[in-house]
Amino acid sequence: MTRRVQILVALVLTALWGAGTYAAHANGHLRFLDRLEATLTDWRTQVRGVQVPPDLVTIVAIDDTVVKRGGSYPLPRADLARVVDTIVQFKPKVVAIDLLLVDRSAAIGDATLANTLATGPMVLAAAAIFPSASETVEPGSHGALAALPQAERFLQPLPAFAEHAEVGVVNVATGQSGSPLSVPMLFRTRDKVELSFPLRVATRALDKPLTIAPDHLMLGDRAVPTDSDFALPITYYGPRRTIRTVSAQSIFDGTLNRAAIENRIVVIGAAVAGGGDFYPTPFDSLMPGVEVIATAITHIVAGDGIVRDRKVHIADAFTAILLPLLLVGLLAWRRSALGIMAASVVMIAWAGFNLFAFTHGVWLNAATTLAAAVPPVVVFAGVQLWAGGRRTQYFAAKSRSLAQFQAPAVQEWLARDPDFLSKPVRQDGAAVFIDLSGFTALSEKIDPGELQDILEAFHVLIDKTAVDCGGMITSFLGDGAMILFGLPRAMPDDAARALKCSIDLHRSAERWIASLPSEIGSQLGFKIGAHFGPIVASRLGESHQHITANGDTVNVASRLMEVAAQNNARVALTDTLLDAADFQGAPDGILTGPLLTQVRGRSGVVTVWFWRDLYRASGGGERSSTSPLAPSSRSIP
Repeated sequence: MTRRVQILVALVLTALWGAGTYAAHANGHLRFLDRLEATLTDWRTQVRGVQVPPDLVTIVAIDDTVVKRGGSYPLPRADLARVVDTIVQFKPKVVAIDLLLVDRSAAIGDATLANTLATGPMVLAAAAIFPSASETVEPGSHGALAALPQAERFLQPLPAFAEHAEVGVVNVATGQSGSPLSVPMLFRTRDKVELSFPLRVATRALDKPLTIAPDHLMLGDRAVPTDSDFALPITYYGPRRTIRTVSAQSIFDGTLNRAAIENRIVVIGAAVAGGGDFYPTPFDSLMPGVEVIATAITHIVAGDGIVRDRKVHIADAFTAILLPLLLVGLLAWRRSALGIMAASVVMIAWAGFNLFAFTHGVWLNAATTLAAAVPPVVVFAGVQLWAGGRRTQYFAAKSRSLAQFQAPAVQEWLARDPDFLSKPVRQDGAAVFIDLSGFTALSEKIDPGELQDILEAFHVLIDKTAVDCGGMITSFLGDGAMILFGLPRAMPDDAARALKCSIDLHRSAERWIASLPSEIGSQLGFKIGAHFGPIVASRLGESHQHITANGDTVNVASRLMEVAAQNNARVALTDTLLDAADFQGAPDGILTGPLLTQVRGRSGVVTVWFWRDLYRASGGGERSSTSPLAPSSRSIP
């Protein structure tokens, strides 16, 4: 499978994952994402900071001060009637009582409250009873009224109270974190639909007709954007009492400020510690339920709520598909750090845009988008790393394989310059040849496997010596080798290193032969030839190329092995090499010569010197020379 096909498959799977993740969550699955979204929503709200709410609503709180004065909770109906009566006298737009008046109490108190409710615009709270104990509203996208929270029944206020007021359902929808993130605007049982308490209050305060459209509500000619199940998303202005709040005790004390009531929406509710009607919010771990309701009322009346409507859901769906596609595409585009940086920039840009939208009143889903983007990106990046590791291992193996055929310096040079020696280069260089003597005769007498071991050990010896001296083995010639000095580029000490390599090869070969069994070592010898001069370095071959050198210098070095054998020596060096090496004298080696001779296949005379180990020469370890040549004054280390 080609890389393009692999990338195409990865992109298709990524798009399917994003679409599937969004669809699964939209249909009520993947509930853990709700908790994550609630956490991210709290964080975004805190980043946005505390806001000053529109000054439209006043909360009259039945708080601990009131309970201490009256000595009981719930507040007696006669006391509640006094609170309502005082508020009505200050001419509010509407009085909303966020208390469940479903049970009878003292007849006088109930009658007093009923009469008081008839004196002004009132909205009373009802409660929806659901099949389960939880009031959490399941997310859904089934459309129209079928998506409404379905209650078993409604707890309505006593008829004596309800006949003087409008009624709205006061339940709120809590997310997985327990924080109310939305307030349902409509509730239904099998046979009827009820308005929520905040919607009923806002409708009465604005005095506008309510119209239920397929995906939103209309108050007069103004749209109220809601979620897909007609829930109103809410975002909190700040901690408790951010919305104007006064204690009901101020009514009993006669200190209630008329300005806090007149021409305003007044919500009467409980804020008693231990009363149970508290919720965790981003700014406050215990927000009174009456302030949650007041927040929803303010959003509807002021039109400043956060938008999470059908258009936003469509944007979420596209983001859940396109963002992971873009991230995977960037990682596929550049498998290096550049691709990771580009993907990181996109993720940061998305997070910044999501936060910007939230702080400006548009609630784009973050949890679902992360669930759609992170897994395919992690999987793709992991596969990329795995494939990269495999490629690294492959190229490392190729590099190790190449190193077996090319000297390290040439290998590094080829990595930097793939066109190295694509055209022949003429330069000075040194060539060293070594060859085993007696190997052909030995091969007729011993086992082929044993013969292979001997040859392999000899090649290892040559390879180590050549590498240590910085030479390049251009070829193994059966039981011999050619070593070149001057590649990948000519160096001032090429001749000196070639000279050192010749001597080191002599000593290593001597020790190696001495270590062999006597019946084998006694039949083996070796000869070395080395010369310095102009060479032509080039690549040979088409599909399988190798680097080598040719020219007179190479030919002379090869023929010098014959000259060494003819003169009962093992190392033959040209005068040209010795001069270029500029050697210094040392006591552990001697040169004999010079010998002016011709080499096979070449006209002209070559000046040759023969190197012998000084210890071997004096101790008789080397074969005695029958050459008439006398030791020279030249000596080398």
